[in-house]
Amino acid sequence: MRVDRRSPVPLWAQILADLRDRLAAGEFADGFPSDVELVAHYRVSRQTVRESVRHLQQEGVVERVRGQGTSVRTRPIEQTLGAMYSLFRSAEAQGVVQESVVRHLEERENAEAAAMLGLEPGEPLVYLERLRLLDGKPGVLDCSWLPARLARPILDADFHHTALYRELEVRCGLRPDSGWERLLPVLPSPEQRGLLGLGPRTSAFAIERLAYAGPIAVEWRHGIIRADRFQFVARWSPGRLDAAFEAPGAERPDGDHSAAGRRAE
Repeated sequence: MRVDRRSPVPLWAQILADLRDRLAAGEFADGFPSDVELVAHYRVSRQTVRESVRHLQQEGVVERVRGQGTSVRTRPIEQTLGAMYSLFRSAEAQGVVQESVVRHLEERENAEAAAMLGLEPGEPLVYLERLRLLDGKPGVLDCSWLPARLARPILDADFHHTALYRELEVRCGLRPDSGWERLLPVLPSPEQRGLLGLGPRTSAFAIERLAYAGPIAVEWRHGIIRADRFQFVARWSPGRLDAAFEAPGAERPDGDHSAAGRRAE
């Protein structure tokens, strides 16, 4: 593209439109051009180029890091909260290829994990540790502990491209259907940063999960998620006002102020 210097559209806006088209076409999959390269390509001043890139940065399309240049930001995977979910299925449902590098798949003991699963300290456990790649780039470091007496068959599974819960159901007859999960912002350890490709002061999410199949605790999970690769979303359906949000003595939408009316909710 050559800019039209006779056009009433500012040069930076012309370049911005062209860069958007090139981004949409996937032209910068291997890296975004430097300012010097853009100046040479469009034959404009560096200030004009920077103005165009600044707008892309404001739109969240690219990211500038001093000393590292400009890179295209990967669209985060959206994960809905409030129900059991599989990161594998969530990623692939949104067009992201999910693969795993299995760092450990073995039987071992761990007193803390056993306690979380309601087992005795010496109870044998299956330990699965995966570095999960999203479109070929590190996204999640996952560590799962499972009772060995229930989960030994997954020791023969190939977790390169499959979901843990799928293997549990197919090989062990266990289908996780309830539990709880906690997300916390953390600064990863040096080892975790190296595995996930994070900067020295880049935050991430720590994830903890206890999953049940019926009344049986089948998985204790903990790990680190890159905060720039996931966004967690909670959605609500239309319904009655939760009493927890009401001020004492406030008028209810239905006009019912009685104790019976409060209990009905």
